[in-house]
Parts: sequence; C-alpha cells; structure tokens
Amino acid sequence: MAKTPPTPPASPAPANYEEALAELEALVAAMEGGQLPLDALLQNYRRGADLLNYCRERLDAVEQQVKVLEEGQLKPWKNE
Repeated sequence: MAKTPPTPPASPAPANYEEALAELEALVAAMEGGQLPLDALLQNYRRGADLLNYCRERLDAVEQQVKVLEEGQLKPWKNE
C-alpha cells in the first residue's frame, strides 16, 4: 500500500489584502526563479491559490460595499 505524505499545517490567514498581495507576489517571484525543489514548488502553489482566493473574496466584498453606497448602482470609477 502506498504511503500518503503528511498534510502540511494550514498557513495563517493574511491580516489584510495588501499583506496577501505582497506574499503572493513574493511566492510568484520565488516560483519563477526556478530554483525551488518540487515539494516547495507545490506548497508555494497551494499557498498562492489560497492567497488568490482571499484577494478575490476581499475585492468582491469591497465591490458589494460600493454598490450599497451607490444605492445599488455600480458607477464608473473617476479618479480625479
């Protein structure tokens, strides 16, 4: 019977969007460097997927808040 590798402990959730994005960028840079062993590459990929989901969820939540503030109408962003 094949032995299943142990599951790594769950990484802590990021404190905020900016922290998650910074960690995600660092993971991508490390992975693009091509110097990671296969196990580390897989672990970084999984962490990156978790961070990406976190960032998407935060962006969706902010978008919903903006819709509420704009009375249900998402208006174009005007950066003046």
